[in-house]
Amino acid sequence: MVYSTSCLILPLALIFLYFILISSLALPTPATLNVLSYGAKPDGTKDSTKAFLAAWDVACASANPTTIIVPTGRFMVGNIVFQGNKCKQAPISIRIAGSIVAPGDFRVIASSEHWISFEDVTDVSIYGGILDAQGASLWKCKNNGGHNCPTGAKSLWFSGSNNININGLTSINSQKFHIVIDTSNNVNIDGVKISADADSPNTDGIHVDSSHSVHITNSRIATGDDCISIGPGSTSVFIQNIKCGPGHGISIGSLGRVEEEQGVDNVTVSDVDFTGTDNGVRIKTWGKNSKSFAKNIVFQHINMKMVKNPIIIDQHYCLDKPCPKQESGVKVSNVRYEDIRGTSNTEMAVLLDCSKEEPCTGIVMDNVNLVSVNRPAQASCDNANGSAKDVVPFTPCLRTEINTI
Repeated sequence: MVYSTSCLILPLALIFLYFILISSLALPTPATLNVLSYGAKPDGTKDSTKAFLAAWDVACASANPTTIIVPTGRFMVGNIVFQGNKCKQAPISIRIAGSIVAPGDFRVIASSEHWISFEDVTDVSIYGGILDAQGASLWKCKNNGGHNCPTGAKSLWFSGSNNININGLTSINSQKFHIVIDTSNNVNIDGVKISADADSPNTDGIHVDSSHSVHITNSRIATGDDCISIGPGSTSVFIQNIKCGPGHGISIGSLGRVEEEQGVDNVTVSDVDFTGTDNGVRIKTWGKNSKSFAKNIVFQHINMKMVKNPIIIDQHYCLDKPCPKQESGVKVSNVRYEDIRGTSNTEMAVLLDCSKEEPCTGIVMDNVNLVSVNRPAQASCDNANGSAKDVVPFTPCLRTEINTI
């Protein structure tokens, strides 16, 4: 029997249409992914690292917005990296109802610089939940002078990322820094709670480095180092409605550790309560040659309660032993202190220790009222140029006209 070509074309066409239909009916990525579905266990003992990564891979491959759910319970994960460079860049939300905890042996996550990392991600949001790095045993190792103690891991790290939201997250007992924003843009951190013991070493609450347009608002930070620190290359940082203490205050820097370093520009710190902190608002730069700078800084609407150094510029900061006996090359300019009041638990409430090589310029103090408990408060200014109006304690140390109440 002989079949015509036309007879063969029709079945082939039907087969082709069938496969198109099957493809069109393929199930899309679910809008919600529960880590339990990928093998995570909420008992705090089984390693759920692979389950979290599996859920991320599915969300990453989706062209539609996806939410990863971490339900109630305690989920133990080791060092984990969420990569975004192969994602389709659809928004990913991570909603945490329970706790994510580190392994009990501090050396497990301390083997890496970071515990939970997001690298090269876009449009990622984290809502709620608790991160518990269980860092107390490492703090004890360090505080006891142990020479074999690892440096420790930063709890949550974003690098090379854009459009990041962290809302309502609690971070406790970090081995090192709690939250780090590095080389990232358009970051909003709101309503976070950060807690570590007052003697926990290097447990900065939030550290911003080489990042642009970072907003940190409505948060409570109690830790063993800076509540918030702003490193080189950071611009347009806005900090508002923060409760800080215990800790080392809010710091610009340290800057100028290396000569070729970017500066910090356009930082506003507003509506902050400092309680029992080592410092209030601080700018710190290394006493060595540098091309770095700190400029266009505003500290306003701030309350101090028993703070050791309420207002401080330290341009002779050094942790090296011995410290190089040099003047800082970092240029500090256009710094405004406005509506700052409260108590200092040391006599020196205002200390502007600027560089002989690069004196501070454009320092403005307006409506600053700081008192020391049971003794007169003092102010000291070295190599600082600017003006003051309605300032207590009054001291004629700025190198331009000073007006008093």
